[in-house]
Amino acid sequence: MPTSKSAEAILITMGEPAGIGPEVAVAAFHALGGRIGERRLLFVGCPEVFEACGPVAPGDVVSVMSHAVRTPGKPDAANAPATVEAIARAVGMAMGGEAGAVVTAPISKAALMQTGFAFPGHTDYLAHLTGVKRAVMMLAGDTIRVVPLTVHVPLAEVPRLVTREAIVETAEIAIAALRRDFAIAVPRLAVAGLNPHAGEDGELGREEIDVIRPAVEELARRGHAVAGPLPSDTMFHAEARARYDAALCMYHDQALIPQKTLSFWEGVNVTLGLPIVRTSPDHGTAFEIAGKRLADPRSMIAAIRLAAKMADARARVGKLDSGFPSASAAKKDG
Repeated sequence: MPTSKSAEAILITMGEPAGIGPEVAVAAFHALGGRIGERRLLFVGCPEVFEACGPVAPGDVVSVMSHAVRTPGKPDAANAPATVEAIARAVGMAMGGEAGAVVTAPISKAALMQTGFAFPGHTDYLAHLTGVKRAVMMLAGDTIRVVPLTVHVPLAEVPRLVTREAIVETAEIAIAALRRDFAIAVPRLAVAGLNPHAGEDGELGREEIDVIRPAVEELARRGHAVAGPLPSDTMFHAEARARYDAALCMYHDQALIPQKTLSFWEGVNVTLGLPIVRTSPDHGTAFEIAGKRLADPRSMIAAIRLAAKMADARARVGKLDSGFPSASAAKKDG
C-alpha cells in the first residue's frame, strides 16, 4: 500500500454483487488504467465478484472475509455480509490513513435490510462508521452542485422538516466541505425557497418568511456568503448558476431534477461532513441490465475522478482545517 500522502489509494467497494456496481467498477478501473494521477485504484470486496465482471489482478483487490456470489439481476440476502464488510473495510482503511478516498458502488437496501441492516442507506452507515453526528448528501456535476435539505421523505412531510436549525446546520456542513474538499476559499451558497416563486411575499406560503429567510440571515451574520430564499424555477439556468458554488434545496426533486438534467451521466453523489472522502456514482443497482454489457461506467469514472480531486484538496489544506480565510475574514481583507 502506498504510504505518501500524494499516493494514497482510491478504494472502490463492491456494492451489490447482483447489480451493475461491480461491472462499472471494473470498467472504470480499466478506462483509467488502474490509476488516477499518482493514486492507485484498488477494489474492496470479494475477488470472485469483480473477476466475474472482467480481468482483475489479485493485487488489485483488498479481500473481505465474507464470501459473495454474483448472479446478475438476482440479489441474494446471503451476499449482504460481504457487501457490508466491504464498506466497513474501506472506511477503516481510509480512517487509518491507508487510503485517500472511498468510492462506493451501489447497494441494494432491500437485500441488506433482510439481514437486519439497521441503516436506511450508505450515508447513514458511513456516518455511523466514522462517528459523525450528521452527514449531508451533495450531488455534483461539471456545472452544478446541489444539496437537498430533505432526502427520501414523502413530499407531504417536507414542510415540517424545513426548520431554521436544519437549514443552518446543513448549510454550514456544505460550506465547510466546499472549502476543504473543493478548494473554494469563500464558498457562495444559494438557498432555494420551498413554495412557488419563493412564497410570493407570503401569498403562496410563509415558510420563506418565517423559516428560510431567518436561517439565511443567521448564516450571513456568521460570515457566510449566502443568498436566498430564491425561486427554484429561476436559479438553475447558466447565468444564475454562475453566481453560486452550490445550491441548498428544500427537497429531493427540487435538487435532483436540475442536477440530473444537466449532468445525468456524469453526476456524482458526495457525502459531506465525514472525516474521509466518499463519493459514489449517481445511480442504483439497475438489476434489469446487470450482466448484459449495457451498464454505462461514466458516473463511476466521474466519481473516481472527483474523489481523487477531493483527496488532493484535503492533502493540501488539512483534514480538519480548511486552510482558507473565513468568509468574514476575506471580506475584511478586501
